[in-house]
Amino acid sequence: MKLESTSLVQAAECLKILAHPMRLRILLLLEENRLTVGELAHASSLKSNVTSEHLRLMMRCGFLSVEKEGQRTYYQISEPHIFSILSCVKSRFA
Repeated sequence: MKLESTSLVQAAECLKILAHPMRLRILLLLEENRLTVGELAHASSLKSNVTSEHLRLMMRCGFLSVEKEGQRTYYQISEPHIFSILSCVKSRFA
């Protein structure tokens, strides 16, 4: 399979977004459950605004989706390949 250079640029940008310890932690949390910004911030020991920025970047690559229930917004993994990447990370570094 041959990838066009624009696809390679896009892939590199999305891989850069994954290459951050807090984003990986957030994804590992979301692997188990859908969570709100506040829940993710608390579990990651981050401020809500910092957590929101991490989520925004991952949403931009299509890794996450949101689901609203009343006034709460839940984040969840929407890209199935993320589960494979997390599995690879866990098997290599756990």
